[in-house]
Amino acid sequence: MLLQHTDWGVAELAASLSLTEADVREALDRLSELSLLRPSATERTRLHPVSPELAMESLLARQQAELLAQQQKLETSRAAAAQLIADWVGFQPMTDSSGVELLVGVDRIRDRLAELSRHIEHEVMAFVPDAPDAKNIEAAKPLDSELLSRGVRMRTLYPESVRNNPAGTEYAKWLASAGGEVRTTPDVPVRMTVVDRRVAVLPVYGENSGHSAVLLTGDGALTALCALFDLAWGRADPLGTVRTRDERGLTSQERETLRLLEHGHTDETIAKRLGVSSRTTRRIVAGVMDMLGARSRFQAGALAAQRGWLDAGAAPRAWGDPPEVRDAPAAGHSA
Repeated sequence: MLLQHTDWGVAELAASLSLTEADVREALDRLSELSLLRPSATERTRLHPVSPELAMESLLARQQAELLAQQQKLETSRAAAAQLIADWVGFQPMTDSSGVELLVGVDRIRDRLAELSRHIEHEVMAFVPDAPDAKNIEAAKPLDSELLSRGVRMRTLYPESVRNNPAGTEYAKWLASAGGEVRTTPDVPVRMTVVDRRVAVLPVYGENSGHSAVLLTGDGALTALCALFDLAWGRADPLGTVRTRDERGLTSQERETLRLLEHGHTDETIAKRLGVSSRTTRRIVAGVMDMLGARSRFQAGALAAQRGWLDAGAAPRAWGDPPEVRDAPAAGHSA
């Protein structure tokens, strides 16, 4: 609200946002701690909002320093930071030096991606979080083949549920056989394509990736997004590896479900994040609740955290059980 109304004070913010003035002051204090607000140069008693684009680097540096203690929260905070930039671009006039380009409409997005693909030299990194589309997959194969034939490294991260989707699995295996690298993780944080570590394309609205997208070229944003991808890639499993359970008998999907339960997410939200059906989600939730002896969903998440079940680095053991049939996502690389 301050980005849109820089001259507003506590009273105006409280009235517009239906908050108490005490709540507004607490929020302003927190934003100041994050260096997103600073005293106005002309009026020292008034706080001036810093452009998220300019504050991004320092904010992410703060989070990077806390990385070891906050690995479970890092992906969510990175995605939120990217969305913050996208929201800012939505009402901020574009300038040639901003390092940000707004793409509106699916045709414009596809045209820009096609243009970028002609200039790829070294590497493509992609987060692909949603369900496969046969038409998009077939359209993507010629471009993928052309890039791989030129020696471009292609790394694609899918949700684990792609392993149980015939179309998605077939495409992922084809991509791997052609020389691409494919890994899976319980939860892909955001749709994203990064080209040569110098250009990133993300949707403005995660629920509707075809509505509009933002193309980023700023060093601070690219450094953060590449770090996010490398972190997620390092923790993901190569396609075709045997699934594992950790020393507590949990799969990575079950651990992610417990983490989402701890934060109060609904079955619908969990299903969407994991790329599985609501029915499968209810079965997973019931299973982990039974393992923990929990009487409620929230208690399951809390007990898992108290017992250290969500700690990173638990030693895995092989799991040879056959996969279940689930509704699962994958998408063409250029979609």
